[in-house]
Amino acid sequence: MEFTISQIAAMLGGAVQGDGSEKINMLAKIQDAKKGQLAFLSNPKYEQYIYTTQASVVIVKKDFVPRKEITTNLILVDDPYSSFTALLEEYHKMINFQKTGIEQPSYIGENSTVGKNIYRGAFSYIGSNVKIGDNVKIHPQAFVGDNVVIGDNTILHAGVKIYAGTRIGSNCVIHSGTVLGSDGFGFAPQEDGTYKTIPQLGNVILEDNVTIGGNTVIDCATLFGDATIIRQGVKLDNLIQVAHNVEIGKNTVIAAQSGISGSTKIGENCVLAGQVGVAGHLVLANNTSIGAQAGISKSIKDEGEKLMGAPAFDVKDYFKSYAVFKKLPDLNERLRELEKKVLMKIES
Repeated sequence: MEFTISQIAAMLGGAVQGDGSEKINMLAKIQDAKKGQLAFLSNPKYEQYIYTTQASVVIVKKDFVPRKEITTNLILVDDPYSSFTALLEEYHKMINFQKTGIEQPSYIGENSTVGKNIYRGAFSYIGSNVKIGDNVKIHPQAFVGDNVVIGDNTILHAGVKIYAGTRIGSNCVIHSGTVLGSDGFGFAPQEDGTYKTIPQLGNVILEDNVTIGGNTVIDCATLFGDATIIRQGVKLDNLIQVAHNVEIGKNTVIAAQSGISGSTKIGENCVLAGQVGVAGHLVLANNTSIGAQAGISKSIKDEGEKLMGAPAFDVKDYFKSYAVFKKLPDLNERLRELEKKVLMKIES
């Protein structure tokens, strides 16, 4: 698939400097790009490559002034990184939405409906009373249980498992191995030391524009009529556990290997780095940022807090404390030397 430089510039709202008729068929890094490829320059550390790149065109900031001669064409935009990201998104859509039709063997249950331009991969299973929108792509070996609703332009990659009653919005992407709607971790201890399973009867709701990485699990809510809710624009990485009755606010991002315990409410525009653990029944305010491997054991009431450590506390205080912690062996040795001197003085 080819586009001219002028067509790409028009898509980005940018201006062409050079030959706008040249054809582009691929995106690449500025240091590796070849003829027919497009690159971008955002970080000043990479400016050296714009003078040697073989790329046919480079996206640059509109006020960019080269320090020496360049041979490539330019597209001038307000934000090169955002513009390049937009192109990647469009390219990604072209690749992922090309497939249509129904591969065999596959199964669809009674009273289920599908929209236009559907793709159902081989060995995919769709239960009864399922409603699937337009342009949805369900890849091989995906499972969609009874009474599930899936909005337009959503992709279920190979091996995704969607339990009964789950509701998924439009423009969502769910990567391989992810499970939506499995039982929450509910067990009642008995007098004889055993545990009795508490039935989990709620569901999971994903709003629009949610992306979920591979092998992430989101448990259903406990009671019928309740839901574990992932709000619009949330991005979840691989290998994340979201427990029953959790709610994650709009545009929050959570990195790999994090775990959110039951009934916790995470606000909007929060950032949780890798391996963060959040205890149950807590509330995290909007715009909270939590560093890697932090442990959250109490609610965060003030918006915009930045936390780190286990248990987590203010990131500035954490780094001050860590600076002292690193010196503890030396401080301990100095303390022992002082003790020896004091004892020697007392004895003399």
